[in-house]
Order: sequence, then C-alpha cells, then structure tokens
Amino acid sequence: MPAPLHPQQPVAGQGPPPPPWHNQPQPPRGMPPMPPPRPVMPPPVAAPWGQQQPFYPQRQQQPFPPPQQWGPPQYGAYPPPRRNNGPLVAGVLFAVAILGIAIIGVVAATGTPKRASDSGYSGYSTYSYTAPTTTTTTAATTTSPRASTSRSAPSATSSKSAGPKAVIKLGDNPIHNAGLGAFDIDGCPLPGMDYSPSGQEVFLRAALPCVEAMWKPSFTKTNLPYQPVELVIVTTTITNPCGSMGPDRTAMYCDGTIYWTANYYAGEQGTNNPNHPGKYLGQLAHEYGHHIQWLSGVLRASGEAQYDKGGWDTPAGLDLNRRKELQATCFGGMSLAPLSHGAIPGDVIDVALRDASTRGDYPIYPNRDHGAPERNAAWVNRGFTTNQTSACNTWVSDAESVG
Repeated sequence: MPAPLHPQQPVAGQGPPPPPWHNQPQPPRGMPPMPPPRPVMPPPVAAPWGQQQPFYPQRQQQPFPPPQQWGPPQYGAYPPPRRNNGPLVAGVLFAVAILGIAIIGVVAATGTPKRASDSGYSGYSTYSYTAPTTTTTTAATTTSPRASTSRSAPSATSSKSAGPKAVIKLGDNPIHNAGLGAFDIDGCPLPGMDYSPSGQEVFLRAALPCVEAMWKPSFTKTNLPYQPVELVIVTTTITNPCGSMGPDRTAMYCDGTIYWTANYYAGEQGTNNPNHPGKYLGQLAHEYGHHIQWLSGVLRASGEAQYDKGGWDTPAGLDLNRRKELQATCFGGMSLAPLSHGAIPGDVIDVALRDASTRGDYPIYPNRDHGAPERNAAWVNRGFTTNQTSACNTWVSDAESVG
C-alpha cells in the first residue's frame, strides 16, 4: 500500500500553463434541430504552473475479491427462415408487397427521424454492430429486414433476447450495482518508459490489457455489453467520428476509442504533472472511465440529458458534464486500486493519483465543465479507496460535491 501523498511545492519561474482544451471548437449554444456528433470532453487540464492545489490523503484500501474466470455471453442462433409454401401463397404475397410499397411511400413523405436514432447519437451505440458479444438489440430485431420478417412466431425468439444490452440510464444504471469494481490481477508487467510517441504507445498498450482484465468481470456480472477499448496515437490533426482534433490538446474518447495526443503529454511539465509513467497511467485510467460509461449506457444517457437541458454549455448541461467527468475520474481511481496491491511500483500509483488530483476547472478557464481541482482530488481518491462503482455514482450526488 503506497504511503499517503503530500502536495509538492510549486516551482518558481515556470512559464504559462499549457493551452487549455477549452479553446477547442464547441457546439453552438442552444438546441439544434438534431444534436451534432460530439466527443466526450477531454480530461481536465493540469494546474497552471506555479499554482499548488490541495490533495486529499488516501484512506485505507479495502481488498476487492480476486478475479474470476468469466466466459463470453452466450447467444442462440437465429431461427431458420420459414419453409417456402409454394405457389399457393404467391398471389397473397404479391398483394402484401404492393400494399407495403404504398405504406412506405406515406411514411417517407410524412415521417421524421427519432432523436435517439439520429446521427448525433450514433457515436454512443456503434459498439452494438461490432461484435455479437456486445449487441444491444434483441434477437427478434436484426440488421436484415428480410431475416426479421421471416421469423415464424415471436415465441420462437423470446428466449433469444437475454444478451448483454446497454442500459440508457444515469443514477440507476446497473453499472452502479453493489459489489462491482476493478478486480485484482496477478501482475501488470509494464515496459520502461520512453516519452516519444512510439514509446508512449508501447507503454499504454501494455497497460490496457491489465485494465481490461480488471473491469470485464463487472460487466459480465451485470449482463452489460463489453468490448476492449481501441487506442489511436495522434501526432497530427485528424478527423474521427466525433469531429476533428489536433495534437496540441488533451486526449479524447470517442466511439470506443481513446485518441491519445502523445506530444501534448510529453510537453506538459507542471510540478505535479512531470514526465513520469504515473501521469500517463492516470490519464489512461480516466479515459478508460469514459469507456465504462460508454459500454454501460451512461454516456449516451448523459448526452441525451444534456440535449434535453438545452445543450452542454447551459448551467444544467455543465452540471451534467461535471458529473460525467468526475465519474470518469472516480473510475480512474478504481482502476489504480488493484494495481496498488503489488502489480506495479508504488511510485507510479502515487504520481497517477497526484496528477488526477491537480487537474480541473481553474479560474483562468471559461467553463466549469470538469469540476474544481479539489473535487477531482476527492473523487479520484474515493474511487481508489473504495473500489466500488456505487461510490462513484456522481449522478445522485449533491451539487456541491460535483462543483
């Protein structure tokens, strides 16, 4: 168990803070006809150089159950198409087809898309099409209209709808059930740190399987869909499903992928954010926290709630955004908990916690959308010391604790 952390003193004569992620283009204020695709907000930036922030001391770590073996969710095969009844029904089918064409024409002329299926929310549910183990639809509904219309009876597929499905809820999402957390693992061999983009990639790709192994059992226990997160190293301006991003900003989570801006983190040299493996592990843990939200359905639910409140930059929308980001920070602390049981050196855990505890909404930044540094410190340590998803349920917390 690492010793309690203490705030480090600021270093005099340092330059201005790194460019805040707030200067990135944001969606227009107000409620558009349909919400545009939008990434998760980047993790909170580090403290302005020379500015010391409080750090919450760690509490005694509670052991979490050891990892268990969990098989992939099982799915039954789709029922076979009905047998052809021959020419006796050909005339009936022809008449039904003509009627169907007429109905489709009316719907096409008068119908409007539902907001949940608009492209503005497509980013929250693409995992439902990547692998059978993460489908969010029942067996009675498929991506092939022909297959779905050839089912013989609903009773034939009623037992096929128990596969993992994301739950589009916030505070009452099953990811917050009791007894869920990051499970202990035997070890996590990490390579020596090279701070070049390629070196960071090697380090992060070595750490991710450890984080995946710690979290997958909780998804299986709650029958929530699971798939590994993807990693993309960003060294130039790119376009992803959530928009464009440059290499001079903090990392972005979008559509099951962490977009990691290697040069930004290598150039970030704050007192509490030095080039140390712990900083990279801590920020990776925060981004993986958004992956947990995405898989469970929390991320989509929060996006819909912000849309209903008039946008992310309204007072109510900013409150929701802080709850989302502080939960990711809390989940990040949970990811560090099993690693502190001897899987990796203690100083890596110390720096990871200190880094997360000194990021947040400083007065020089225009929007309060990630929570104050002391709130980030409180939530990352809450996750680390409790290792319970129920303790990270920011959606039911009072306004002061997410300010």
